[in-house]
Amino acid sequence: MKNYESLSCALNDLKKKGYDADFTTETDCLYCSDLDIRLNPDEFHVDEIIHVEGGTNPNDNSLIYAISSATGVKGTIKDMAQNPKAASIQKGVKNMVLVHGAFADGSSWAKIIPTLQEKGYNVIAVQNPLTSLEEDVAATKRAIALMDGPVLLVGHSYGGMVISEAGKDPKVAGLLYVCALIPNEGESVVDVVQKFPAAAGSAEGIHSHFAQDLPKSERDVIYATQTPWATRATTTKIASPAWKTKPSWCIIGTKDEMVTPELARAEAKMINATVLELSSSHVPMVSQPAKVAAFIIDSATKL
Repeated sequence: MKNYESLSCALNDLKKKGYDADFTTETDCLYCSDLDIRLNPDEFHVDEIIHVEGGTNPNDNSLIYAISSATGVKGTIKDMAQNPKAASIQKGVKNMVLVHGAFADGSSWAKIIPTLQEKGYNVIAVQNPLTSLEEDVAATKRAIALMDGPVLLVGHSYGGMVISEAGKDPKVAGLLYVCALIPNEGESVVDVVQKFPAAAGSAEGIHSHFAQDLPKSERDVIYATQTPWATRATTTKIASPAWKTKPSWCIIGTKDEMVTPELARAEAKMINATVLELSSSHVPMVSQPAKVAAFIIDSATKL
């Protein structure tokens, strides 16, 4: 039986708020043209509508909340209509911001983003300019601001420095470091890597030290899509890194020749992180995306 009764309260509430909404005869959906949302009665169920008191804008859809009959998870009608699978997230945060490292871009996360989205998570992969730590932090904080609630902030490599600063944003609930540099009080990239020097770079650095467990075709793509990294980003020091006050997780690549296992383990101990070790190079999110995605999801459920 189609769930018209449970959607009818949503329809009535939308109309009371002044929205143009109605059931569509051709698709059997509740459609609101003002919000550009379409609710399928076979897939989306609403038990009741809750009003948030004190709102001043009658056209603010954030005043309209829905409860999924299957899970009891709260969210705005607009959010749940755009991402109905978000209702399957029964605990933890639903928002994830992924921060790439040096000489890379947001495509570093291309293999795990579909898995996270399939599970219902809202995901943004930041495109850091890599021109300075301050500008990279600013780009990350803009992504955090786009999320509608608490965020799990994930950083790879140099991205660990970025999330240690950007993670002080009050919306960030937790930090997850992937083969990452993690600063202590008052440390820069240079300070962190001096503790355990990484393997020397070379013209074949990507193939020999960075992504040696990937097929050559994938290594070639990583090499071709490298982004210049400003030297000044390596000398900016971070005060009061976010991990001091927020729960943290670490993925360590036991074959990582950039952030060596010795350095990564020392960092994880320093921040009292929950750890996953993988037999991988510096890029486990590319070489072992399923395991990385599963660890990220498990971490999110604990926030």
